[in-house]
Amino acid sequence: MTHDEILAKLHAKFGETFTTSEFRDNRRIIVPAERVYAVLEFLKEQCGFDMLVELGGADYLHYPHATDRYGVWYVLVNTTTGVRLIVKTFTNDPEPTLPSVFALWKGADWMEREVYDMYGVVFDGHPDLRRILLPDEFTAFPLRKDYPMRGRGERHNFPVITRPES
Repeated sequence: MTHDEILAKLHAKFGETFTTSEFRDNRRIIVPAERVYAVLEFLKEQCGFDMLVELGGADYLHYPHATDRYGVWYVLVNTTTGVRLIVKTFTNDPEPTLPSVFALWKGADWMEREVYDMYGVVFDGHPDLRRILLPDEFTAFPLRKDYPMRGRGERHNFPVITRPES
């Protein structure tokens, strides 16, 4: 199935609820947050995208012409045909939230936890959404653009470990 056939199926099912873009050989669709789970489920079940190879995020604070704060993208692959597709969505403060896709792709587990840990995007329905890279005591989200470059002094309550103890 080609990209154009996939887009035709998406338009037939969901109408004009998303936009498309292309950069080099990457085809992207931009989907509203309230429709992203349904679109991803359709792409998996009806279009054969059986592998989630990447799930990442970005903070668009102070980005020129940005209308939303956080972007989250899902890179999908149909392992039978080799077709790749990027699905992108956005969420905003004060409580950035998206539905978890763990039920569709078990590999989303740690990727969603990483986006949560770094940006604070909550994935509703995730079975174990907790920090994966930072300690539980860390209360901020360090990849947010409003996080200070030198931190906020979060290490004051961490024990100092010397080289012989490490």
